[in-house]
Amino acid sequence: QLQLVESGGDYVQPGGSLRLSCVASGFTLDYYSIIWFRQARGKEREGVSCISKLGGVTNYADSVKGRFTISRDNAKNTVYLQMNSLKPEDTAIYYCAAARRGDSSYVWSNRDHFEYDSWGRGTQVTVSS
Repeated sequence: QLQLVESGGDYVQPGGSLRLSCVASGFTLDYYSIIWFRQARGKEREGVSCISKLGGVTNYADSVKGRFTISRDNAKNTVYLQMNSLKPEDTAIYYCAAARRGDSSYVWSNRDHFEYDSWGRGTQVTVSS
């Protein structure tokens, strides 16, 4: 019923760029904070970035600050993650998740144990020369 679908993952060389999209169906995305996670093979899931319901507040993991930008277009029911200056260590499956309760700062601070309302199934990003 409440679905998120990620797209935009690809194979890219170091220094390249990708834009990931997270599209919601079955619900209106502007009621939800959205958070991007990633999980590399053999490693724990890592919170990447989070955006508030109206887009005014954003959070980033230290590892991606200055390189990644999260944004949203609620009219299109879509959240984006622009990824620039990609590094091999960015290789992972990228997931988006939606949170209705709380504000985005709360979601970000509690991201590893928050019970999200919906998860996407992920899109693969591979950064390699």
